[in-house]
Amino acid sequence: MLRYRKLPYYHAMNTSPLPPSNDLRRGSLACVGMGMTLGSHLTPLARSHIEKADVIFAGLSDGIVQMWLQRMHPDVRSLQPYYKEGKSRMKTYREWVELIMTEVRAGKRVCGVFYGHPGIFAWSPHKAIEVARAEGFEAHMEPGISAEDCLYADLGIDPGRFGCQHFEASQLLFYERRIDPAGYLVLWQVGLVGDRSLGRFQTGPAYRQVLVDLLSQDYPLDHELIIYRGATLPIDKPRVRRVPLRDLPHVPLTAEETVVLPPAQTLKLNVALRERLEALDKLEKERTLA
Repeated sequence: MLRYRKLPYYHAMNTSPLPPSNDLRRGSLACVGMGMTLGSHLTPLARSHIEKADVIFAGLSDGIVQMWLQRMHPDVRSLQPYYKEGKSRMKTYREWVELIMTEVRAGKRVCGVFYGHPGIFAWSPHKAIEVARAEGFEAHMEPGISAEDCLYADLGIDPGRFGCQHFEASQLLFYERRIDPAGYLVLWQVGLVGDRSLGRFQTGPAYRQVLVDLLSQDYPLDHELIIYRGATLPIDKPRVRRVPLRDLPHVPLTAEETVVLPPAQTLKLNVALRERLEALDKLEKERTLA
């Protein structure tokens, strides 16, 4: 079964808005996240939005998660059937927005339910809320526990220690971005890296080799990276694999797995700015004593 493919931001940034509707009937929209682990991450507010809605649209692919959601509400409509191999995900996501807005315009309380946090690496929830608000409807996004949150906990990473950059993997190939190898680098959707059609669900080793060639400008080829996937069921455990950068093209990857490159350099002291700050400290001290 196809999973909810969150749209890469390199494409989502360049999309045009959907045309507004003149329908003045009152409806509302709430987009909520289920969290990553079934049952344990759903917040009370998200549950309340689900239970009070007239209709639920679910961007969920896991059958067990879908069944659990259906126990909470009698009208759950899956968005997964709109995916098709070779069909642009952008077309699918626009269809999702229109499905959601059709019910909002009909005066219904609509709740969109998505994996993790509904606004992280997710185009449709943001767009649906944008369109709903532009048409005068009440619309709200309720934050949820994301794959990023689970990654920090499972891998023992504090993003405040060395800093942390996050990129959709293809964005690194399509645009000129500056990588800081003294901090953590988190790459999302590496299994889809290099796909320009938005209609594929996986790209092969040759595409990942292009990514490795780019990363090798800042990291040695023997630098150990982490391939991570969080647990989605309470009986599951996180999947963590460690491989050298050079082996990344030859390791099977899914779109749901995330690649983490730990720091490859030590933090370099900015001597000039440190001296400037010391001078400011000295002035502040002199003013205090005066």
